[in-house]
Amino acid sequence: MSFGDPNNPYGQQGQQPAQPGYGYPQQGQQPGQPGYGYPQAPPVQPYGGGFPAGPTEMPGSVKAARVMLWVIAGLNLIGAALFALGAVSVSAAKNDAQLKDDVDFQQLADYSGGVLWAAVVFAVAWLAFAVYLAVKLGKGGNGIRIATIVFGVITAILGVYPFIGIGLVYTVLAILITVFVAKSDGAAWFNRNTPPTY
Repeated sequence: MSFGDPNNPYGQQGQQPAQPGYGYPQQGQQPGQPGYGYPQAPPVQPYGGGFPAGPTEMPGSVKAARVMLWVIAGLNLIGAALFALGAVSVSAAKNDAQLKDDVDFQQLADYSGGVLWAAVVFAVAWLAFAVYLAVKLGKGGNGIRIATIVFGVITAILGVYPFIGIGLVYTVLAILITVFVAKSDGAAWFNRNTPPTY
C-alpha cells in the first residue's frame, strides 16, 4: 500500500500509531504536560502604539514651574512698565529748557533713552516667551521641556549679572523652574506621548 509522497503536505498521509505523551490524551489517560507545541501568544496591546502611557495628570513640580513662569511674566510686565516710564521721563527731561544747552546731559539722555527702550523691548519679549512656555507646559513635548530649561538657565544668568537687586528673585525662580522641569517626573510628563527607544 502506497501513501503517496511523504513530503507533500497536501497528499494523503499514512496513519501512524500515537506515541504516549504526545497529541491528544487517550481515553483514561491524564492530559499531557503543558509546554509542548507553540508557546501562547502574549495578550494583545490596546490600540495606541503598544508602549506604556505616561502620567495622565501634570505632576506637582511641573505645575509649580508653570506658576513660577506666570510670576516671571508678571515681573517682566512690571519691569517693562518701569523701563517705559523711565524712558519717557528721560525724554521729557531732554526737552527741558534749562537742560537743552547742557551737551553732556543731552548725550547721556540720548544714550539712556535708547537703552531704556531696548530694555522695554527685551522685557516684553521675555514676558511673551514666559507666557508661551507656561501655556504649552500643559501639552508637554520634549521640545517644550528643553525650551523651558534653556529659559530657566538664561533667566538665572540674567538675574545674577545685569539685574542684581531684583534679579535675585529671578534667579531663584529660574533655578526652581529648571530643576522642576528637569526632574524625572517632569521628564515622564513631557515624554508621555513619545515611544520609548530600546
